[in-house]
Amino acid sequence: MNTPGLMERVQRRLVDCPTAATDATELAGLIREEAGVISDVDVLALLRRLRHDSTGLGALEQLVNIEGVSDVVVNAPDQVFFDRGHGLERADLSFSDDSEVRQLATRLAIACGRRLDDAQPFADGRLTRLDGSIVRLHALLSPPADTATCLSLRVLRQATTTLDQLVARGTLSADIAAVLRAIVRDRRAFLIVGGTGTGKTTMLSAMLAEVDQRERILCIEDTAELRPPHPHVLNLVARARNIEGSGEITMSELLRQALRMRPDRIVVGEIRGAEVVDLLAALNTGHDGGAGTIHANRLAEVPARMEALAALGGLDRTSLHSQLAAAMDIVVVMDRRSDGKRRVQQLGELRGNPVHAKVMWDADQGPLAGFEQFQGELG
Repeated sequence: MNTPGLMERVQRRLVDCPTAATDATELAGLIREEAGVISDVDVLALLRRLRHDSTGLGALEQLVNIEGVSDVVVNAPDQVFFDRGHGLERADLSFSDDSEVRQLATRLAIACGRRLDDAQPFADGRLTRLDGSIVRLHALLSPPADTATCLSLRVLRQATTTLDQLVARGTLSADIAAVLRAIVRDRRAFLIVGGTGTGKTTMLSAMLAEVDQRERILCIEDTAELRPPHPHVLNLVARARNIEGSGEITMSELLRQALRMRPDRIVVGEIRGAEVVDLLAALNTGHDGGAGTIHANRLAEVPARMEALAALGGLDRTSLHSQLAAAMDIVVVMDRRSDGKRRVQQLGELRGNPVHAKVMWDADQGPLAGFEQFQGELG
């Protein structure tokens, strides 16, 4: 059976008969007409292939549906991997050739409102799936990729976990959970930091669930991930420019809008650019109890990381440290161990001007100097 030729003929027929695309019986009959003699097994295989070529994530859909999968990457037609918390595993599937990978990448990019072709050989975007999860897409054609089209998918499932659930998973102890609840109750501003995949958003959502139910939480995000179990959460989601280069809505713009929406707490899902300037300004003008996450591997890196982000917004080092010293109180450091388990690694404070980070508690060392005094200060 000449599958590529048959596929082309069937797809041409679907242009003239679009209803067959959604009717499995009609589509199977159309396949038999074009193929002549064909087995039921081959008909099912072609039906599956047609579905993959036109809906969802194509052949990669089965990998994204595996419980716990956070990433799927395609390095070449026969090199497909996924990560479900134990490092990259090789998938038992492959594409027929690079043109099939390129076709999928192009379709997904278009679905995200992006252009992907020889003139624009890379694209980023987001896709919302039927189950409510969001997939962040990156595609890179060859060239500039050395030998084949590359696809990278990050599965972003909405964070609805509570602190009690995280305690049950071993992410933190009941004692540290009590400290985090007190931080939220006292309206202390806090940052959650860690590397990629350490559980920053999950921890932020769990802490926001502890906010008094009479308070209104405004969450500003690049991708809608925060869904804390709280009755009054409003999500504002940034938007990239479209194919024509217009329609962009930045995190900074959303922060300024949030200030006019009677927020009790302002939260930035992931601080990654100039919006840090607007966030610090908001926290220093009466909006206590704000929060956010940033990428940093260690507590000591936080001041330098904030300096780099503030520079993108035109805030110099001296001004940044003055704003940061007055606005932010607590840092929660997340870590992902070699076995894939996520945990709270450290609790710390941001002190002084210029700001320096001080560890108060460490998962491996326990309470350090100042931790008992800090606990006593919490209401």
